[in-house]
Amino acid sequence: MIVSVAERDDAIASLLPLVRRIARRIHRLIPMVDIDDLIGDGSLGAIRAVDAFDPLRGPTLAQYAAHIIAGVMLNGVRRWDPLSERARRELRRADRERYDTAMLSGTLISEAALEARRPQLAKARSAAWVAQPLSMDSGLPPGMDLPVDWSSDPATICEREYLRGTVRGLLQTLRPRQRELLITHYYDDQSLRSIARKRNVSPQRLSQVHRRAIESLRRKFDAQAY
Repeated sequence: MIVSVAERDDAIASLLPLVRRIARRIHRLIPMVDIDDLIGDGSLGAIRAVDAFDPLRGPTLAQYAAHIIAGVMLNGVRRWDPLSERARRELRRADRERYDTAMLSGTLISEAALEARRPQLAKARSAAWVAQPLSMDSGLPPGMDLPVDWSSDPATICEREYLRGTVRGLLQTLRPRQRELLITHYYDDQSLRSIARKRNVSPQRLSQVHRRAIESLRRKFDAQAY
């Protein structure tokens, strides 16, 4: 643990390049967000990470701080969203419930039925509709409505892309055979059975390699998520 003021200041200063790298990455995903604001928020995250870091838990300070810094920046991005986080969360949960139900039953539940099951959903949708930006130059043609993507707020997009980037980076740390299998299966959308035929191995053997690769990837991801 960091015990002196000088050690604390040095640790915070050592994280500033990491803050700038994460800020540039988020800025590329959401260009309308000022990069200086991201760096400012990320610097606060670096301070929090240093103050809360426990080296006995396993990950390095940089690994631990990366998630704290990114989280604080994403919270800053959410401040640009005219819709409250509670409403966004309700819309995301409703979407997940709708498609989870479709996967189980084979049919897509109607929006009216979903609103009956989730009392707060109608209010959240109404708030999202009001917050949806419209052009002030001209009105809509009579009888025309605007489709609204209720869940694609900037923070959600950024979180998804940041997670994808993290997974892509972790893939490079796997053994070549494991990495090639996961890329072929999940990115090239080939079934394990077809991959087994091409490699001239049994499906059972390939399934074992797949399971070990996923377990290794999960351990690496959990270590970074500390």
